[in-house]
Amino acid sequence: MDLIVDYTSGFTLDSFLADRKTQDAVVRNLEVIGQALKDFGIEVLIEEMPDKPWAQIAGMRNVLAHEYLGVDMVMIWDTVQLHLNDLRQTLDSLRNSGTV
Repeated sequence: MDLIVDYTSGFTLDSFLADRKTQDAVVRNLEVIGQALKDFGIEVLIEEMPDKPWAQIAGMRNVLAHEYLGVDMVMIWDTVQLHLNDLRQTLDSLRNSGTV
């Protein structure tokens, strides 16, 4: 997640949409996060924090990995800007509790 923050630091939506390399780097890192959550076990995460959209977070990985040209970069930008920090805090909380 830190890499995504680094990659998008100083960007606006318009500059993000104009920079294919940054888009690719962010998408790849979101894929890795989704795969890591799936590998850990969505069921465990749902049990620990059922109020979080774990299945959708992990499912985003499939969309990113298989849609190729159909990925909505505005949605990616919104995900990073609106949800990444919350996900980081949630995972930190799980890590501190010994769950992750």
